[in-house]
Amino acid sequence: MSIKESKSELFTVSGIDTVELEPGSRTGSSRKIVTAFERYIQPCLAEVLGCALFIFVGCGSVIENVNITGSIQPAVAHGLALASVIAVLGQISGGHFNPAVSVSVSICGGLDLILLGPYILSQMVGGMIGASLAKAVSSNQSYTNSIGGAFKVVGTSEDVFHATIAEIIMTFFLSLVVCMAAVNSRTRTPLAPLCVGLTVTANILAGGSVSGGCMNPARAFGPALAANYWQYHWIYWVGPLTGALLTGVLLRLILGDQKTRVVLK
Repeated sequence: MSIKESKSELFTVSGIDTVELEPGSRTGSSRKIVTAFERYIQPCLAEVLGCALFIFVGCGSVIENVNITGSIQPAVAHGLALASVIAVLGQISGGHFNPAVSVSVSICGGLDLILLGPYILSQMVGGMIGASLAKAVSSNQSYTNSIGGAFKVVGTSEDVFHATIAEIIMTFFLSLVVCMAAVNSRTRTPLAPLCVGLTVTANILAGGSVSGGCMNPARAFGPALAANYWQYHWIYWVGPLTGALLTGVLLRLILGDQKTRVVLK
């Protein structure tokens, strides 16, 4: 008896994971068995784990960088951590680890809508775990001075507009790389984890002083909850989700392959 199993592409979790039995087996006919654990539970657990590890490293790099000028250390740490968890967990969950990425991938058809809510919830839980772990291993002084890796770049209302626009642009860039490198069939590449990690690094280097370079509501929520710091927190939801929506619309209308585009096929 031969067994054929469907595999998840990076960032892509759609369709039903099944085991198909050939005619002539003991059942006497061809049938499909839905593996509910691998379809629904395992991907969410992978999102929790990957998001927790990514945000632990990200928050830790900010906490330890509090007395060092520049964004090089946080930029490199975030990029390397994200590339690593995508590479090792991407075949299980798609390797999103970011609600904004899940939204853009879902719009492009790479994630079933039924999984979008559980994915976002899993990522938020992972963010809380990662931020709590970073708090547990940090000294009280470093943690207090850095507000636990929460985003405190926006200090006045005058900075709100610039920070929001920066988050939209940076998340648009990130989600575009994700969708083009891992979801769109014409441009898909095995270097997707590296491309995504480098994009995060580049964005933080470019926009870290403007908005903090979040691009990820889960990355903002976890530290904000752990440190109870909510000032201008809405920016890190509105900006990333808007950027993700722009990417989804762009691929659906212009840049996507024939399967993705809804017009001009």
